[in-house]
Amino acid sequence: MLVLGLTGSIGMGKSTTAKFFAEAGVPVLDADTAVHTLYEGEAVSLIEAAFPGTATGGKVDRERLGKAVIGNAPALKRLEAIVHPLYRKVEQDFLAKAQTAGEAIVVLDVPLLLETGGDRRVDAVVVATAPPEMQQARLLERDGMTLEKFLALLEKQMPDAQKRARADFLVDTSQGFDSARAQVRSILAQAAKLPTRRKE
Repeated sequence: MLVLGLTGSIGMGKSTTAKFFAEAGVPVLDADTAVHTLYEGEAVSLIEAAFPGTATGGKVDRERLGKAVIGNAPALKRLEAIVHPLYRKVEQDFLAKAQTAGEAIVVLDVPLLLETGGDRRVDAVVVATAPPEMQQARLLERDGMTLEKFLALLEKQMPDAQKRARADFLVDTSQGFDSARAQVRSILAQAAKLPTRRKE
């Protein structure tokens, strides 16, 4: 079974690209959704113990948690030490289930795949990309997004040029849905011939 890691900076069309993989019948694990689920289940008591007052109504209040960790490197490390092992278990369960089902290819949709060394756990890296002016325009259309917030988000992520340089495949999302869909189909055809190389 081949494992593709899908990533891309915010506003580059990664989520849309993930949908096209799913449309093509490929199982996709969305890391963000998995973490949201943990924030309403397994991770709640652990996070509340480490960051008192961040859980309310049986789930983690992401806004309160954000205030507790943003700009605080030791706190962020403490949070990652709680969440990463829980997420890894979700990922391992997903892969085991796909393997048992006889899937040929699966996709791990992970926003910070390259920043966190997640590329060691995949056989090939797919990066969703678009021109920077399109990325900015897309993000500024989102509710509550300001130029200041956009620039702060960009600072946390590896620059798009670096991601592209480390990609095995690119999906240029600037040409519309049909083009992105065709690129995904082409990647799946090529990926079927790749050897596995993951190290973890």
